[in-house]
Amino acid sequence: MTSWRGISALTLATHDMARAVAFYEALGMPRVFGGPDARFTSLRCGTGFVNLQLQPSDVRWTFWGRAVLHVATPAEVDRLHALALAAGALVEHEPRHAAWGERYFHLRDPDGHELSVACPLG
Repeated sequence: MTSWRGISALTLATHDMARAVAFYEALGMPRVFGGPDARFTSLRCGTGFVNLQLQPSDVRWTFWGRAVLHVATPAEVDRLHALALAAGALVEHEPRHAAWGERYFHLRDPDGHELSVACPLG
């Protein structure tokens, strides 16, 4: 049996690298490779990475799931909610406490990828 230890990176497709890089940098993820003109960019997200892969304009994707990105405190959830709104993200709802013990909110990045920003409570 495999002993999973976590996710090293999440790679998301984009049609507009400059827009995607600007969005994730606005959420406070520092760039470690690539950039607005690159075909591949990697940004640090805690101990892992969010990677962006440029795709041709004729490539389309549909629902694939939702990435859950944990932050250190419930206050960080609220702070990132404000940053996401300022960056133009489509935010599903205000941060809230969930029955399963997290403070969270859902959003979509500029390419339509669903993300959840969350912090375990207690």
